[in-house]
Amino acid sequence: MVRGALVALLELESDLEVVSELERGDTIVAEARRHKPDVAVIDIDLPGLDGLTAAERLHEEVPDCRSLILTSLGRPGTLRRALDAQVGGYLLKDAPPGQLAVAIRKVAEGRQAIDPSLALAAWSSAENPLTQREIDTLRLAAEGAGSSEIADQLHLAVGTIRNYLTSAVLKLHARNRLDAILIAQDAGWLH
Repeated sequence: MVRGALVALLELESDLEVVSELERGDTIVAEARRHKPDVAVIDIDLPGLDGLTAAERLHEEVPDCRSLILTSLGRPGTLRRALDAQVGGYLLKDAPPGQLAVAIRKVAEGRQAIDPSLALAAWSSAENPLTQREIDTLRLAAEGAGSSEIADQLHLAVGTIRNYLTSAVLKLHARNRLDAILIAQDAGWLH
C-alpha cells in the first residue's frame, strides 16, 4: 500500500517516471540492469537483501543508476552506513511529500539529498569516544556474550572487561550496559 502510494505521488510529477516497483531487495540490481533508471528509491527494511547492501551492489554493478534511501530509520549510524554504500540521497518517510521529488531530482543530477536534521545528528555523533577495546567489548556484549565469555575471547581478565564496560557506559552517558550498546549501535561504532 505504501509503495503504491509513493508511485502515485511520483507519477503526479510531469518530469518523473516510475519504471518499476519491487518488493524485495535481492531483485533491485537485476531490475536496474533491465530498466536502466536514473535513480532507484530504496527502503532499508526489505526481504531478501537489505536496502543498504542492495544500494552498495547497485553502485558497483550498475554505476549509472544512483540511489536514494527512503526509510523510517533516522539514526546517524545508519546514515553513515548509507553514505559508505555510496547512496546519493537519504530521506525519512515522514518528510513532507514534496521533498521526495526534489530529492530524486537532486540525486539524478549527481548531487546529494540528505535530510538536514539527520545529517547534523550524524555529524555531531561522528566523534567516537570509545577505545578499540571498549568497542570490541560492547560488540561482544551486543552479541549476547557475558563478561567471562568476552574475557576468554579477548584474552583478558573478567575484571578488565567489567572496567571496559563501565568506562563505555560512562563515556556514552548511558544508563547501563544495554543503553551503551544501543547508543554505540545507533552511532554506527559497532560495525
